[in-house]
Amino acid sequence: MTHTSSLRHLEAEKFDVLQNGKIIRIDGAAESVSTGVRPKALILSSLAGCTAIDVVDLLKKMRVSFSSFKIEVAGELTEDHPKIYHTVHLTYFIKLNNEEDKSKMERVVNLSQETYCGVSAMIRKFAELKVNIEYL
Repeated sequence: MTHTSSLRHLEAEKFDVLQNGKIIRIDGAAESVSTGVRPKALILSSLAGCTAIDVVDLLKKMRVSFSSFKIEVAGELTEDHPKIYHTVHLTYFIKLNNEEDKSKMERVVNLSQETYCGVSAMIRKFAELKVNIEYL
């Protein structure tokens, strides 16, 4: 399988990326005038999306119900150029409908992180990935 993206320059530091018929705006301008997302931060969003798909799918298969689920990701950059993430913090926030399902949630997160999420595996090649689960 091959994934492809096509980038087109719009103006200044603004670009549109076409992927699967959908457009993502990338912008290097200051936050006050930016109309898109930062390229490095997209890595963090990709991580959240990748593992979220795994978690929701696996919880469904395990018949674990929840009423709230979100993920927050923070990346710490090196001081020197090229600035890369040296540490990434990944936190799952979930409100399970049955407290007894916490062990299943932990298993699901481990499966995502150790077996299924390719973005996690890629990030671990260049950064420490710290994973935490917060129960709401």
